[in-house]
Amino acid sequence: MSLPNEYLIDRRRLRRKLGFWRVLAVLAVGAAGLAAFARFGDGGPGPAAKLSPHIARLSISGIITGDKATLDLVKSIGESHASAVLLNIDSPGGTTTGSEKLHDELRRLAEKKPMVAVVGTIAASGAYIAAIASDEIFASGNSLVGSIGVLFQFPNVSRLLDTMGVKVEEVKSSPLKAAPNGLEPTSEAAREAIAALVADSYDWFKKLVKDRRKLDDEELAKVVDGRVFTGRQGLPLKLVDKLGGEREAIEWLETNKGVAKKLPVRDWKEKSTLEKFGLVDSMASAARGLGLSALAAALERIGAVAQQGLLDGMVAIWHAPTPD
Repeated sequence: MSLPNEYLIDRRRLRRKLGFWRVLAVLAVGAAGLAAFARFGDGGPGPAAKLSPHIARLSISGIITGDKATLDLVKSIGESHASAVLLNIDSPGGTTTGSEKLHDELRRLAEKKPMVAVVGTIAASGAYIAAIASDEIFASGNSLVGSIGVLFQFPNVSRLLDTMGVKVEEVKSSPLKAAPNGLEPTSEAAREAIAALVADSYDWFKKLVKDRRKLDDEELAKVVDGRVFTGRQGLPLKLVDKLGGEREAIEWLETNKGVAKKLPVRDWKEKSTLEKFGLVDSMASAARGLGLSALAAALERIGAVAQQGLLDGMVAIWHAPTPD
C-alpha cells in the first residue's frame, strides 16, 4: 500500500527540523565552550585562588617547542602568590631551541619560588633539560630519564627519484646553501656542516647537565651517550635526586624550602587555543551523541590535525626503539 504524498512531505519536514535542532545544539555547545574559554581561559586558577598561597602544579607533556603560551604561563606563575612550584614532567623532549627557552624561563621562575620536578613516565632529552631547571628531581623507579644528546634527521629520496627518472634541477649561490635537501646524495661537506651544528648543541647540553647536576668529567661521561636510564639507575648517577612522586616532592618542599604545610595544590594549565581547551573534542562528542556522525568525524579530523606539531631543525627528543 502506498503512502499519501502529504504524509511523505510531512516526514521530510520533520527530518529537516530535527536536523536543524541537532546542528543548533552542537553550535550551542560550541558557544558555551567559547564563553567558558573567554572567562577561564587564562590558564591559571581563578582570581581568588591567585591571591592566596598555594603550590602551583605546572605540567610539561608532549613535544616541547618553547611556544609563547607555555612561556607566558611560566612567567605568570612567577607573578602569582604561589609559594612553590611542582613541575610535573611527562615528555620525550622536543626541539633544542624550544627546550632551551623553556629551561631558561623555568630557571627565572626557580629564582623566585622553590621548584621541585616530578618525573612521570619519561623526562628525556629536551624534557630532561626542563627537569634540571628545578631545585630537586623526583622520579619513580621505572621512570625514564636522560637521553642526553642532539639529533638532526632528514629524509633522502634521491635513489627513489632516480628510479622514477626524476631529476631536480637547482641554481644556488654556494654549495652548502639549502644543504642537505634530501633530493640529492648528501655531500661530505654538507654532512660535516650539520655534524658541527649537532656537536655544538651537544656540548651545550652536556655543560648544562654538568653544571646543574654538579657532575665531574668522569660522572658526566657515564650519562651522555644518548641512552635513557630508569629512575633507579639514574639515582646513583645523579640524574635524579630521590625516588618518589608528588607526595614526597611536597614533603621535600615543606622540609627543605620552608613551604607551609598542607597548602592546596592548584593546577596551572596553558589554555590559549581551542584544541587545548578541548572545545573541538567536546563538539565532536556532542555531535556524535546527537547522531551527526559525519559532523563528528569532521570535527575529530580537525582536532587531530591541530594537535600535530611540526618540528624543524635539531631536536633533543627520545625515540623508543622499534623491533627489527
